[in-house]
Amino acid sequence: MFRYKKGLLFALVMLGFSACKIKPEIPQNKPLLVASSTFTSYSDSTQKEIPNIGTFFADTTLSALIDTALQNNFDLQVAVQRVEIARAGIRFSRGLGIPEVSAGVIAGGKKFGDYTIDGVGNYDTQFSTNLNDKQSIPQPFIPDYMLGLQSSWEIDIWGKLKSQKKAALARFLSSEFGKNLVQTQLVAEIADAYFELLILDNELDFLEENIKLQQFSLDIVRVMKQAGEANQLGVELLKAQLLSSAAMKVEVNQQIIQNESRINFLMGRYPQPIKRPKFAWEKVIPPTLSAGVPSGLLKNRPDIRQAELELQARNADLFTAKAAFYPSFNINANLGLQSFKALLLLNPASAAYGLAGSLMAPIANRRALAADLMASRAEQKTAYIGYQKSIVNAFTEVYNYLYLIKTNADIYKLKSEEVNTLKNSIGISTDLFRSGRATYLEVITAQKNALQSQIELINVKKKQYNAVVGLYRALGGGWK
Repeated sequence: MFRYKKGLLFALVMLGFSACKIKPEIPQNKPLLVASSTFTSYSDSTQKEIPNIGTFFADTTLSALIDTALQNNFDLQVAVQRVEIARAGIRFSRGLGIPEVSAGVIAGGKKFGDYTIDGVGNYDTQFSTNLNDKQSIPQPFIPDYMLGLQSSWEIDIWGKLKSQKKAALARFLSSEFGKNLVQTQLVAEIADAYFELLILDNELDFLEENIKLQQFSLDIVRVMKQAGEANQLGVELLKAQLLSSAAMKVEVNQQIIQNESRINFLMGRYPQPIKRPKFAWEKVIPPTLSAGVPSGLLKNRPDIRQAELELQARNADLFTAKAAFYPSFNINANLGLQSFKALLLLNPASAAYGLAGSLMAPIANRRALAADLMASRAEQKTAYIGYQKSIVNAFTEVYNYLYLIKTNADIYKLKSEEVNTLKNSIGISTDLFRSGRATYLEVITAQKNALQSQIELINVKKKQYNAVVGLYRALGGGWK
């Protein structure tokens, strides 16, 4: 009857605990992003999917560079290893909630004191008539041999182990999107550097063309000086302008080397020339891309997906920290052969087994658990803020790049007209100078202004490429 009451009491206690539920601590449901249905008045909502790399960058040379970088880039290789680390966490979490079973052989021994219960009891058994020779206890040192299995099993009453599995899975998926984010940034960086190389090649051509014109003007002034129609001041000013253009040419060559080195590093190799086609700057046309709708960012942006999964992992961590305050129910069992004589260990009569269940609740270490819960709450709120930040940042990036593309197109159109006008002024000023109706200062000014406007036009072309590639990255392209 007493055993029945104990069993009933234990069942009631377990039922009471199971009735308790851990309330999930989820941030208040409020809009993460309040925005219009489109990014700007210039955006096109017909875009459904982000083009892949080969489709968007219709350049075989660039595609080959990107493919090599995806294989050899150092940061991407590190990101892949982070995925493997997270995958190991998944494999570990799969073992949670499953009984642990171990097999082994144990050999040891004990010598009990003469004035202890065990010592007196073992000594007294030597005189018992109920024991045979095999059952007599060795004295004074008692060996202990065991061969068998041991098992330990924690029953997941509150869902603590389940939440740990959820956290491991979320972190694994988060690491996958972290790798995708590295890949997206890698593709954008290589495209930026490659298009800048194409533009620098054209800038170099501009400078060489202007250097020829400046050298021609300098030669004319020197001839006119010998004829007494010009002075040394004109020669010196034109020579200084020529030297300035030559210095700019050296600087552009240095920028080309730096961009080639940047691409080589991203590809995981030592500096070397980048073989590339040469296009006239008018034919270096940036690819086009429409923005689609803001909700597409939630699907395409790796950083948003990564932040969302990190938030899920932190929610699971918080649940685990709360569950740590509740009792844990463990079952321990063993089965095997045990004997104090080695020759009798394999005897069927040496069979032994044990079973025990425990319900343990933390008491003395609750401060440590409370500190862990406090930290988990803060980490969960930090992840929630990071999730909101990633969404707002993504929208802002797309918004800015769309306006940048539009304004650069307007600037490019105006700058093109300016370049054409100033190019015409060079020929006009040279003809007037030859006929004596213009000074060499006017020739110098016309050449200087034309060169400056061409360089500015080249820089606008760079900005156009940077804006388009930036929009492609901001929309979540480059990783699929």
